[in-house]
Amino acid sequence: MSPRDTGRARYYDAERLVFRLFDTASSSRTVQLAGTELTLPAEARFASIDAVRDYVGLVLELPSVRSRFPRAAEPVSVRERRGQSSAHYARSTTISGDKLLSAEIAIPSSAEGRWALRELVVLHELAHHLDDSKGPGHGRGFVLTFIELVGLVLGPEAAFVFRVVLADSGIG
Repeated sequence: MSPRDTGRARYYDAERLVFRLFDTASSSRTVQLAGTELTLPAEARFASIDAVRDYVGLVLELPSVRSRFPRAAEPVSVRERRGQSSAHYARSTTISGDKLLSAEIAIPSSAEGRWALRELVVLHELAHHLDDSKGPGHGRGFVLTFIELVGLVLGPEAAFVFRVVLADSGIG
């Protein structure tokens, strides 16, 4: 059994702040944060679960991701999730009796769930796959994995935004 994820709500609150920064950045993509002017990278938005699946495969094949995260060599499937309230990662899933499937990311894509078809959400779920810390789901190990993954994929500015916002929220 994994440790209790007591920081989950606080983490999600901080993550929503980052999403708003990305969503409301000026047309030049610049923001002021912690006394620093940054140019945020463009964040991918996906049109379908198939596009998310392709993206996850590409990220797991990046040499920088492969060399940093041993679990990048382990496959993860991507499926549509019913409902709209959350995306989800499962390290393994049992289906029809006792057959075990590999790791799985579930992303809502209904009209109300399209909020999840964004790069930062997909990287969040992928960070769960890459995190081998055995700590709480949104604990220090996950946070460090996620920030590093964001830095490798989106660049140091995006990683800086997460570091600052999470630290200011008492997470890290």
